[in-house]
Amino acid sequence: MLFVCYPRCSTCQKAQKWLEEKGIACQVRHIKEDNPSKEEILRWQKLSGLPMTRFFNTSGQLYRQMELKDKLPQMTEEEMAALLATDGMLVKRPLLVGEDFVLVGFREKEWAQRL
Repeated sequence: MLFVCYPRCSTCQKAQKWLEEKGIACQVRHIKEDNPSKEEILRWQKLSGLPMTRFFNTSGQLYRQMELKDKLPQMTEEEMAALLATDGMLVKRPLLVGEDFVLVGFREKEWAQRL
């Protein structure tokens, strides 16, 4: 599995600790240093079954600065994925990517049911 995170994020730290406590081994990827490509985001969105808008870090500074709340409704999924690929800080985190699933954001109950 792939654990995509921002190490300074407290939610990512909590999720990583939870994974370690459960003995779940993952490859860790720093989202700011190695942000996802447009193709990865499109693939992950399909695996997750979630709308593309759920992949945005809506509480982030960049999201607010770019006024994406008003812009996203007019964008296609392809355009959103391309935008997410420009900066890892736009992407909601952490992401847990398995062979046939993607979990977006850390919700312990959801993760426990899936793993």
